[in-house]
Amino acid sequence: MPAGGLSQAEIEALVRAEHGDPFAVLGPHRELSTIWVRALLPGALAVAVVNPKPAKPAKRSKRSKRAKQAKPSDEPLGALAMVHPDGLFAGSFPAASLAKDYRLAVDYPLGHREVIDDPYRFGAAMFDLDRHLLGEGTHIRPWQVFGAHVVEHEGAVGVRFALWAPTASRAAVIGDFNHWDPRRHAMRFHPGVGIWELFVPGVQLGAIYKYAIRDQHLRALPDKADPYAFAAELRPATASVIASAPKPIPRSPARARANAHDAPISIYEVHLGSWRRAADGGFLDWAALTAQLPAYAAELGFTHIELLPIAEHPFDGSWGYQVTGMFAPTRRFGAPAGFAAFVAACHARGLGVIVDWVPAHFPNDEHALAHFDGTALYEYADPREGHHKDWDTLIFNFGRTEVRNFLIGSALYWLECWGVDGLRVDAVASMLYRDYSRAPDEWIPNVEGGRENLEAVALIRRMNEIVSGEAPGAITVAEESTTWPAVSRPSSSGGLGFDYKWNLGWMHDSLAYLAHPPIHRKFHHDKLTFGLVYAFTENFVLPLSHDEVVHGKRSLIGKMPGDRWQQFANLRAYFGFMWTHPGKKLLFMGGEFAQLREWNHDRGLDWELLATPEHGGMQALIRDLNALYRGQPALHELDCEAEGFERIEPDDRDHSVLVFLRKAKDGAAVLVVCNFTPVPRMGYRVGVSGEHDWREVLNTDSSQYGGSDYPTDPIQRASEPIPAHGRPRSVALTLPPLATIVFTPCR
Repeated sequence: MPAGGLSQAEIEALVRAEHGDPFAVLGPHRELSTIWVRALLPGALAVAVVNPKPAKPAKRSKRSKRAKQAKPSDEPLGALAMVHPDGLFAGSFPAASLAKDYRLAVDYPLGHREVIDDPYRFGAAMFDLDRHLLGEGTHIRPWQVFGAHVVEHEGAVGVRFALWAPTASRAAVIGDFNHWDPRRHAMRFHPGVGIWELFVPGVQLGAIYKYAIRDQHLRALPDKADPYAFAAELRPATASVIASAPKPIPRSPARARANAHDAPISIYEVHLGSWRRAADGGFLDWAALTAQLPAYAAELGFTHIELLPIAEHPFDGSWGYQVTGMFAPTRRFGAPAGFAAFVAACHARGLGVIVDWVPAHFPNDEHALAHFDGTALYEYADPREGHHKDWDTLIFNFGRTEVRNFLIGSALYWLECWGVDGLRVDAVASMLYRDYSRAPDEWIPNVEGGRENLEAVALIRRMNEIVSGEAPGAITVAEESTTWPAVSRPSSSGGLGFDYKWNLGWMHDSLAYLAHPPIHRKFHHDKLTFGLVYAFTENFVLPLSHDEVVHGKRSLIGKMPGDRWQQFANLRAYFGFMWTHPGKKLLFMGGEFAQLREWNHDRGLDWELLATPEHGGMQALIRDLNALYRGQPALHELDCEAEGFERIEPDDRDHSVLVFLRKAKDGAAVLVVCNFTPVPRMGYRVGVSGEHDWREVLNTDSSQYGGSDYPTDPIQRASEPIPAHGRPRSVALTLPPLATIVFTPCR
């Protein structure tokens, strides 16, 4: 008879960590009236089988109604024989003598003994319905099944591990609970759906783990972190950490309302690692960020905070845009629970939370998704489809059912389980076009012969449909830089289904205009006004983002021409123009006080600048612009509707002046006048309707903002029966140099 009831080939496969079907040989196996028990426990000297002895009911105390907890004791059944010196043990017992919940008493060197549950005595810990839905790609919450979950299974408490690796010949859980030995906890394979799973009793929260995978040719791959892990080690360590899955956080009606197209949305974009630094130069932890950042953003009047990616990533220099843990808040700032507290603090301050989400690509780090089971599993196999040359990253296979499920599940997970209010989806343009940043011979056309990535389009539409249906009130925002039509229109009408789109054309054009010396701006006036031609084709966010203040592009204030006074005046006028222009607002941290140097992710912002009048004044201006934007319905209610904007001065390029009205749903209007030259304009007549006068409510040249306080007319301007701009009446204004002035009607 083969040793322990196994063939020599089976024994060798087990001890070499090559056996792909451990449940066929390990654990209890009945042969007629006998049950074989086999266990692979490397390093063990001896193994015995024990049956738990049921605890007797404890007697109640006369003085207390509470019974003491009785402890069960174990009854030895018999020893297992060592079949192989590498720790394979086996023995047979009469079937009637072996308890279903038997345990193994394991003796190790130095007199150490452990009594453990045998993971191979348990049945499958995954429901058939879950396997079916995952297989067809319709399980919209795959994180509830995949990953590591503390569960009670068949009377024992432990962790259920599950992963997708369809072409692997073997998969095992390794961790600090089994000495990282790939022989100890080989997993069960479900061939129809390509899923491996194992319930390991006794493992607890906080344990660290990875997966040891062999490819279809039995070659060992680099140990892999869990794609669905809820937490990870602090870089440079790369293991996953067993953590509780966060429970869904309902979205309040007020939070949903704050994301609406007619609501004021002013976003403060933040890279958490460089907003502020601790005294020792290190990162602030979640507790410090929670205590400081929400209060700061709320005090300045922002409505939302947007975080550069906080999903786990290995390299600080990627700013989080090369993600290895799509379900794990980064460990850089502490445990995941700290992020939950941060979100709650933002909500308590009336701030929505948007997180950057990166479904376009992932890094090729060997511990992560790259060639996960030895094949191009998460990525396209052909480098003409699957490799990003610009970033040296891998592109998700958007056409693969399981990959779409993974990505859509990740999107819903952040919105539902962490309670964030929106996702800003990074690099959408790179997803939409197969020839993105590629030479003619470096890409593959779609099935119709075109350049569009039809699989990515289908994924994006499905993701937005799931978010809309399952997380009502949450928003998705596209960073999309091309002329792809209907990005922020419903998928039911042919759009991509995003709620908003970044207006990168407006950003580039307006910054290019401001970079010209004022004397030359009249030749580039269309750069300032062209955005109004298409301003209502999408639901736009006007972004002044992190990408514009790094890599030699200079800070916002550094982009402005002229001497120091003109630089600050230019930026103040520009902010006034931006906050009154149709579209929601986004400003990267540091811009609010005119950070002088470029953004550096390795150090905090230069907060000491606020001690100077110009920088402190700029911050005060942002505070007042946010208050004006939020307080005046005309400046936000019709941000996304053409009815909310009326241009008064059609084309005063000679004076670099722009005059327009913003309107509310009820017709109430706000008058905006921008002078983008350092030359004051006396008696500048602006056509108006109605006989009411106009009152100045904000002037970016005010001394409280660091301006010159150039003498202008009285705060209240009289409407006169003098036609101008095709209107029967007008007001005569004095325009300060390099300034934006805002007026409201006197009723």
